[in-house]
Amino acid sequence: MSRNYRRMQRNVVHHEEEKESSWVSYTDLMSALLIIFALVLMVTMFSMQQLSEKREEEIANYKAEIDKRDKMIQDIIGVREKIISRLVKEFNGQLEIDKKTGAITIPGGVFFDYNSTTISPAGRTYLDEFIPKYSSVLLSDEFKDNIAQIIVEGHTDNQGTYIYNLKLSQDRALSVVEAIYGPDFRAFDQKDALREIITANGRSFSDPVLVNGQIDPDRSRRVVFKFSLKEERMLDRIQTMLSEIGK
Repeated sequence: MSRNYRRMQRNVVHHEEEKESSWVSYTDLMSALLIIFALVLMVTMFSMQQLSEKREEEIANYKAEIDKRDKMIQDIIGVREKIISRLVKEFNGQLEIDKKTGAITIPGGVFFDYNSTTISPAGRTYLDEFIPKYSSVLLSDEFKDNIAQIIVEGHTDNQGTYIYNLKLSQDRALSVVEAIYGPDFRAFDQKDALREIITANGRSFSDPVLVNGQIDPDRSRRVVFKFSLKEERMLDRIQTMLSEIGK
């Protein structure tokens, strides 16, 4: 009886030791999992903080670019308004000047006979008077650093195909530029400077003049003198950048 009792005691002790060993292993496992969880949580919080800081920086940059854009828009409006005011004064209200853009529209009949790309004698005389005055404003000391390009645009009516009129309008615009730099054209102070930025462009009948919703052929046949500002090109780049940041 005593021997059996001792054997039973040994079994109980052994069983308790196994239970204690199992409990220690379970505790170690839980501790390890808690440590891993804490590390994962710390890494996640750190990553979220970095993302938050990066996003805040992007927002700050976005706001700075918006402020830069808004200031540039105001500067562009200011410069363009000054140029338009000077053009109106120079030509004393005798020309059709767009009060928003400064574009000057000259009826096609002033320069060209119908369906012709050769400047008429009267057109040459008109151009001889117009270009020196126009250049004296845009390429004056006050504005020359702001001007990116001066564009001579040819426009047609909608008689005939688009391609035919595209060539006609391009040839007319080019004829104007060729006349300015022809051997018989008068000398003027800004002639060399104008050469660097003037270009000819044909628009076919893509931008007709409408009267009561109908195309006016006579008014659609025209030559337009336009200008662009260097700041506008920079503004386009800023707009592109803002679009990329905003995605």
